[in-house]
Amino acid sequence: MKPLEKFLKKQSSHLSGPRHLHRRQSVSKILPSFLRDSPSDSPGGESREEDPSGAPPPPSQDCLELPDGLRSPLSFSSDELSPSEPLTPPPGSGGWTITPPGILLAPDTPEALLGRILDQLLTAPRLSDAAELALDDFILTHTLFMPTEELLRQLQPRLPYIRQSSPAWEGSDTVQKKQAVLCALLHLLDTYKDSLQEEERTFQLIKDFYVLVMRDAPNFPQLEGNVIRLHRLVETAELRLTDGTAAPCSKQVKPLFRHFRRIDSCLQPRVAFRGSDEIFCRVYMPDHSYVTIRSRLSASVSDILTSVSEKLQYSEEQVQREEPLVLVAVTSAGDKVLLKPDDGCIFTTLGINSHLFACNREELRSLVPLPEEVQLPPEDPHIHRIEAEDLANHLSAFHWELFSCIHELEFVDYVFHAERGRRETANLELLLQRCSEVQHWVSTQTLLCEGPARRTQLLKKFIKTAAICKQNQDLLSFFAIVMGLDNGAVSRLRVTWEKLPGKFKNLFRKFENLTDPCRNHKSYREMVTRMRPPVIPFIPLILKDLTFLHEGSKTFLDGLVNVEKMHAIAEKVRTVRKYRSSQLRLETDVSPNHLQNKAYVRQFQVIDNQNLLFELSYKLEPNAQ
Repeated sequence: MKPLEKFLKKQSSHLSGPRHLHRRQSVSKILPSFLRDSPSDSPGGESREEDPSGAPPPPSQDCLELPDGLRSPLSFSSDELSPSEPLTPPPGSGGWTITPPGILLAPDTPEALLGRILDQLLTAPRLSDAAELALDDFILTHTLFMPTEELLRQLQPRLPYIRQSSPAWEGSDTVQKKQAVLCALLHLLDTYKDSLQEEERTFQLIKDFYVLVMRDAPNFPQLEGNVIRLHRLVETAELRLTDGTAAPCSKQVKPLFRHFRRIDSCLQPRVAFRGSDEIFCRVYMPDHSYVTIRSRLSASVSDILTSVSEKLQYSEEQVQREEPLVLVAVTSAGDKVLLKPDDGCIFTTLGINSHLFACNREELRSLVPLPEEVQLPPEDPHIHRIEAEDLANHLSAFHWELFSCIHELEFVDYVFHAERGRRETANLELLLQRCSEVQHWVSTQTLLCEGPARRTQLLKKFIKTAAICKQNQDLLSFFAIVMGLDNGAVSRLRVTWEKLPGKFKNLFRKFENLTDPCRNHKSYREMVTRMRPPVIPFIPLILKDLTFLHEGSKTFLDGLVNVEKMHAIAEKVRTVRKYRSSQLRLETDVSPNHLQNKAYVRQFQVIDNQNLLFELSYKLEPNAQ
């Protein structure tokens, strides 16, 4: 069971490949006259300035009156919010009616809900806070009840063309109608960014929509600012798509964690992964020989097995296999997971020291972990040389890179992938894997250190590192270090902990209180609320909250969209957006060992087998209570 799944199960008992993209004709041939000129020649540019952070204004907490005895979920404190109190309103209550002032969004069908939001966009040339918040709620969560392709098909008839009235939308000025539809489309493109390029049919619909807008653009100069924005977004997306479909031999292969442990790769700044990106991967045989394949990150199990079979055909040592191959993930503890042929995006879902094996079903029981995964690694002397401040800053810098690579909608994909029908969460899963890696690294290094005095010094260094990470507002590293020290194999070392000075004991008790899950992580939530961006939050807790929203409330109420659930999910996503609204800036490490420290922090050697950790612990202190 993966660490996040254990976390969710412990906290709440209630919780339980894209196709080939063909190169398309450039959109520059259909530009109106003012777009064929340089954008700098049009100072009138955009019709309104946007917040550079990209975050919408904070929603008002005012609310409409609710029926007697009925409360909105947003009014519950963290102590009151629990899986025993679902977010679904009582039958016959008419749904939750908490909404920003000036707008009323009751549960409705997806199409009618879109119409109401567009009506709000017609009220003024500049969006009100309430209208912008409602639009953001809809765009962030619409895939839970309306596919993006359907959203685009619903928007197109609402765009009135010159000399052609739209039967789907009446009673308002033509320019205002176009402005409202363009506003919704631009918000969709701004929110989804590059992820829409992974869906060929959706991106083609966007281009068709773009052509319709451009045909009318010269007749409506009032829309020039939004048309320019639309042109830039579509043209940029098309250029990136063209680069992504370059010849396979010239396309760069991105390294994942723990792939070949290349120092030059781990020193490079991390970039966001997409499903069409290609990686190298080793697939092992039952005798621990392996083949190296080049595969798309989103490749299905059947695609991976096809690549393995092609490689084996050219292997002189490989005998002809009559039975078809199956793909199995084997952990360092010897646990085996048989992967289904249609499973996709499996590379980032593997455990820290898990490996892929290809075999026939008869060989399944004979699979064992690789020898290096069951042998004890030697003690790493680098941990004793690096200063706590350098260690903390390198951790925070790397984790900020990984956090910045996550698309905000990956959080929705991770929890609601069953409703969305797809799961592209590679960047989020890599950060979750990293959190587990740091946790096991702390336990591993402590238990590999011989001598109580040296282990005590190492405990002091880890506690100081956690304190600096907390000061950096890197709560992911902070949690991981504290949980690593709280590992049962480490916490039982009575002699080692007794030698720790009282100052550090008291500090660690405070840290344990902050990570205490009691009262729905009340201490942590109060601490993070007082912080200002940039913040690296404890990601598993965000996923836990989204999981509770998913399991505790229905997406549809009698066939109508549960608007309150939609708003609560969007609020969680906007919280992530707020954490990243400014850049993390740390003091640069100018020590001679800067590159060595950076490479060390990004490529940890860990033991994730809990039985092996306890064996180490009992060898160090057999009689510890």
